[in-house]
Amino acid sequence: MKLKRINSTNTILWRYFTFFAFGVIAVIALVCYGILGNAVLSQAKRRVGAVGNDMLETVNDADIPLSVLEQKITDYALLDGVDVFIFDADGGLKMPNITITEGKLVSVHDDLVAKLGVWQNGRTVEFNSRSGGRTTFNFAACVTLNDGEQCKLLVRFPVSHIAESVRQMEIYVLLVALCAFVIAFLISYSLANKLSGPIREISGTAQKLAEGNYEVQFNSVQYSEIAKLSDTLNYMKDEIKKSDDFQKELLANVTHDLKTPLTMIKAYASMIKEISGDDPVKREKHLDVIIDEADRLTGLVNDILSTSKITAGLEQLNKKVFNLTELLYGVINKFSYLQETQGYSIMVDVDAELYTLADEEQIYQVIYNLVSNAVNYTGEDKTVYVSLKYDAERQRIKFAVRDTGKGIAEEELAHIWDRYYRSKDSHLRPVKGTGLGLNIVKIILLKHGFTFGVNTKEGAGSTFYIDFPSA
Repeated sequence: MKLKRINSTNTILWRYFTFFAFGVIAVIALVCYGILGNAVLSQAKRRVGAVGNDMLETVNDADIPLSVLEQKITDYALLDGVDVFIFDADGGLKMPNITITEGKLVSVHDDLVAKLGVWQNGRTVEFNSRSGGRTTFNFAACVTLNDGEQCKLLVRFPVSHIAESVRQMEIYVLLVALCAFVIAFLISYSLANKLSGPIREISGTAQKLAEGNYEVQFNSVQYSEIAKLSDTLNYMKDEIKKSDDFQKELLANVTHDLKTPLTMIKAYASMIKEISGDDPVKREKHLDVIIDEADRLTGLVNDILSTSKITAGLEQLNKKVFNLTELLYGVINKFSYLQETQGYSIMVDVDAELYTLADEEQIYQVIYNLVSNAVNYTGEDKTVYVSLKYDAERQRIKFAVRDTGKGIAEEELAHIWDRYYRSKDSHLRPVKGTGLGLNIVKIILLKHGFTFGVNTKEGAGSTFYIDFPSA
């Protein structure tokens, strides 16, 4: 499969700006080159016609003497550069009284006769003539002077100098257009660089981030859209760094937490084999230790697997009505060995026969994680308080579990539900968690749409609660 060629943003922007500038300049140049030149020549042609008609009206006015007519011809020649000739019937120059070569006079009269034809009073003709590379606009008419003489009127306006001026103007326009295009080319290149510069900078910073440098900072603030992108990337960078740090910590914790029970299991298995195999009391005690450590291993693995499955959306909700009171007692019974072996106390205040609608298996995991978390962080008295109370007015069931530990610092409160996060305070129990328990709680309860949270005060412990619907 042939790969499509990918151009840089800088090249694309520069190309578009250049094409746009070229198009605008080309339109302006065409307007000046074509329309303006034709407009000038058309105006000159209309001027010749206007002078011809004015002279025709003057000649036809019987009250105007010939001297005034000749003066008007002279004025047109001096003021407008328009030549006006009146020829008699024999082709002689009757007006104006100027010196002109015989050859030129004959040439002009011949053109006049050729275009005007047989004399007919009042006939008018407009035509262009060209001689020696010079173009002339002409207006011719058959007129009768006030003395009754039949004559021919010719108004001539050489436009070669105008055409030359137009050509020079067109050259100037082309030169200006060329200069404008070069300037537009440079400006578009500079502007394209300026627009694509922040993107290149972000790309370079992202490359460093991809290489594992989390100290980089996306700082582009030249444009609002780029600034928003920079803020988003900075947030992404912080989250990736946090996740990376948490995963490294998790790996260290899991490595340690797996190593400890495995070592204990191996050690006690060896003790059973070599020492306590024939002693029922010692053998029972050592087997209990092996079972406890195996349970710890199972808990660690289950936490990791549960988080992966829930995050991937592999676990679907299987809602049904079940006895929440019995489920809670079942969870508490799981911690009876701590009460018997390590002196923990779980104080219970539970209403009987409370039912809710939820996924029983996932809610069991939620309550187990919250009770386990309370046991891990409770105070020196090793006491945990668990309650499950029915609110008849709201028809809701409130579950709460309270420890007597140090509480949660305000700066940590926003992160306790995050994956891999664990409090900086050491657990009182020798069991270290993975930092996944509360994150699992959060994901499951959000899927159910249940209200949950924590009330805490430093030095006074923490209370985690859930608001269940009553069924």
